[in-house]
Amino acid sequence: MGIEIQTRRRVWSWFAFHLALLSFLGNRALGEIRYTIPEEVTDGTIVGNVAKDLGLDITSLADRRLRVVSESKDTFFEVNQHSGALFVQRKIDREELCQGSGACLMELKVIVENPLEIHYVVVEITDVNDHRPIFPEKEQRFEIGEQTLPGRRFQLHTARDPDAGLNSIGTYTLTSNEHFEIDIRQSDEDKIPFLVLKKSLDREKKDKYILLVTAVDGGKPQRSGTLNVSVIVLDSNDNRPVFSQEIYQISIQENVPVGTSIFRMNATDPDEGSNGEIEYSLGKTLKKKVYDIFELDKLSGEIRLKGVVDYEENDVYKLDVEASDKGTPPLTGECRVIIKIIDVNDNPPEIEVTSLSNTVSEDSKPGTMISLISMRDKDSGVNGKIISSITSDVPFELKPSYKENIYSIVTKALLDREEVSHYEITIKATDCGEPPLSTIKTLNIQISDVNDNIPHFKQNPLQFYLVENNEAGKSIFSVSATDKDLNDNAAISYHIVRDGRQNDMTSFLNVNSDNGHISALKSFDFETLKTFQFQVVATDSGTPSLSSNVTVNVFILDQNDNAPVILYPVSSNGSAEGVEEIPRNVNAGHLVTKVRAYDADIGYNGWLLFSLQEVTDHSLFALDRYTGQIRTLRSFTETDEAEHKLVILVKDNGNVSLSATASVIVKVVEPKEAFAASDVKSATKVDEEDNVTFYLMISLGSVSVLFLVSIIVLIAMQCSKSTDYTSKYLQEPNYDGTLCHSIQYRSGDKRYMLVGPRMSIGSTIVPGSHANTLVLPDRRTSGEVRL
Repeated sequence: MGIEIQTRRRVWSWFAFHLALLSFLGNRALGEIRYTIPEEVTDGTIVGNVAKDLGLDITSLADRRLRVVSESKDTFFEVNQHSGALFVQRKIDREELCQGSGACLMELKVIVENPLEIHYVVVEITDVNDHRPIFPEKEQRFEIGEQTLPGRRFQLHTARDPDAGLNSIGTYTLTSNEHFEIDIRQSDEDKIPFLVLKKSLDREKKDKYILLVTAVDGGKPQRSGTLNVSVIVLDSNDNRPVFSQEIYQISIQENVPVGTSIFRMNATDPDEGSNGEIEYSLGKTLKKKVYDIFELDKLSGEIRLKGVVDYEENDVYKLDVEASDKGTPPLTGECRVIIKIIDVNDNPPEIEVTSLSNTVSEDSKPGTMISLISMRDKDSGVNGKIISSITSDVPFELKPSYKENIYSIVTKALLDREEVSHYEITIKATDCGEPPLSTIKTLNIQISDVNDNIPHFKQNPLQFYLVENNEAGKSIFSVSATDKDLNDNAAISYHIVRDGRQNDMTSFLNVNSDNGHISALKSFDFETLKTFQFQVVATDSGTPSLSSNVTVNVFILDQNDNAPVILYPVSSNGSAEGVEEIPRNVNAGHLVTKVRAYDADIGYNGWLLFSLQEVTDHSLFALDRYTGQIRTLRSFTETDEAEHKLVILVKDNGNVSLSATASVIVKVVEPKEAFAASDVKSATKVDEEDNVTFYLMISLGSVSVLFLVSIIVLIAMQCSKSTDYTSKYLQEPNYDGTLCHSIQYRSGDKRYMLVGPRMSIGSTIVPGSHANTLVLPDRRTSGEVRL
């Protein structure tokens, strides 16, 4: 049992194919390899080494998943992934696999992966003489009239041998006799034996002959089958029916409705009476399938369809028809009707997915192959010609292979999972028949994630407002970033950027790396720190990881946590009390003294109001609630007491106001006694007020200069930084002067508020307040003092 290997290589066509295939498939395909093996070999018989014949590296076969894909439903061959040997997996019966005497070919696909390659192997199954000729019946009977002339032919049953070539029927033999001999008519497919009368019969001498017909094939050793033939000699009906021609050829379309008449036979017999009456019948040696599909009316000779004809199952049928008269003995005539089936486009294309990668990375380059598909159509001619396309709007396209109806699906554009994470590729195959038939197949492709998106903060920079005196250790605010990627590529952790400098505010902050919650490790004091800035970095868990940062501006909001402080009057022991002497002859409206106070808070929390808590005579003194000035309401009389005590309450305007009290003792003295002291005191008071006014103007000027310098420095620093700050925050200036302490007093007709005394670098006005304007709701002037 020899194995013949024939390798057909077409050098130039292979070279052109190789270049074209490398341009879009990224793999290789070799030429067709052909093997020959006889049928009925035992399981495990080696056909050939495809790895060696294809030039594959044997050591990498297992990793590359070398495998065989057969075109047939049954798997007859398998390949050894370690040696590359192609072997028979199950017993092969050529007669079951291939009918007829033509070459029996099996086309196999040999596929390897990483990179993907597809090769085609053709295995020819040669015939073995494993069948003997068999007649459809064991006996055949003829009735022959004695007047039959020599040379008369009688068709014998045709033996069938499923073997092919020389192993099929070679000849027929007949037992030796003097009246009959065998004549064989060679048709296009088989040999039809006829019993030929070579010498006239004489019924009176012998009325019956028993003959043995033997069918012998050409195999080695030869096999044979026998048929018993009985010949009954009758008185002659000497004319047989005759057809107008020996062979009729007709054509019908497949799928013709059952019951349709397709042909009418016509034979003639010159005899009269019953010897000329003709009945038609189909030959007895036809295949069983013919009897299932066709029926013949014995009287009219009309051939009708009994079953469905299918071009894809059989494209031609050959019917042997006999016409027999009713003579004694009856005579017959024969003819052959060849029925050709015309193909109709009744089979849609078939789409087979040979290989599929249903997950594609989003960073795949255009031209990456994801699938290999093959198409076929059982119809023939234009009915079997296929036009294929991708009908869905997807970034994939079909690339034809070197072999017809083999395609690869490749990417034609860049992929982005964040835009589209799943594609349905709809492939449509349409034949060229009339009308055309189509088949649609959908492939589901998932796009796998790549870490190509950085964490994103919705807003940058961020601003948070924090009320002073916060509880240390508790969360004060949080930051949050999002990432369009998936899983680890979107798992975000947070950390604060720390520069390690002394008094760095970030050392008092802590961020939860999982959720971005930021907690303060200390309690902040507005009077010490107004605002600060830091950066938070968000980093994903991809490989390599990506990150982004956000600038956080924190503004400390004031609380009313400072009580007013009395600046005047203050006694030598530090208590808020003082003594004032005034002449008894002063007029109404005389300024007795002015209570001065300040509050470390700002805004309403630092806005002070004055009120009289205790006074010995309400008709003598009045207190300005905004300036703290104490004036007389009327002139003194002789009956007024010489000493009066006033208790002044100073309170701020916080939600829960805080307050302080001051006591002033007013002593009324006679004008003569107080004249000299009064003049000196008046002069001193005038000088004092002038000096206070002078120093106040200097202080206001210094504050203004420092304010302008702070603005200029801040703008310069912001311009040198990264563009994390937007113009929105440049419009909210950070400067050093903060209206945090105030001294309110009146000098003549003018009213002043002195701001200070502390100024801290890095502080700012609370967003929303005016940088250099403090509104003092003076009910008398309804004015506004700008500092």
